[in-house]
Amino acid sequence: MSVETILQQKGHEVLTISPVASVKSAAEMMKKYGVAALVVTSCDIVIGVLSEREITRSFARHGELLSTMKVKDILERGLVTISPEDSLKRAMELMSRNRVRHLPVLRDGKLMGIVSIGDLVKSRLDELQLETGVLRDIYISAH
Repeated sequence: MSVETILQQKGHEVLTISPVASVKSAAEMMKKYGVAALVVTSCDIVIGVLSEREITRSFARHGELLSTMKVKDILERGLVTISPEDSLKRAMELMSRNRVRHLPVLRDGKLMGIVSIGDLVKSRLDELQLETGVLRDIYISAH
């Protein structure tokens, strides 16, 4: 199964934010839309992912000052992305190796979507449930 399969099921919509937006506005946007991460873009170029994790760590470091800081000020370096053609196994490996929970999906540098660890877990559970059903049906028909 590929990353594109997940995007077809969940959709290609991605919430983005500018690197010069305030961290406070990013947190408000996450709350409003019920998401744990925003893709940071500048002129349609993906430059990072801002997650609740970065906000929490930055709050511990900067305290109340954080609400006036810009997204670019707390954005962690080292963007990790994936392509729609990549396998879910590859996505899981990238998330584990890089200790990230969200991967922007890019095709030729263009943002196509985002996958989260939750998306991968749900996909794998659905796959296991289907396999279980098939094996149960085979067992029942054989007896």
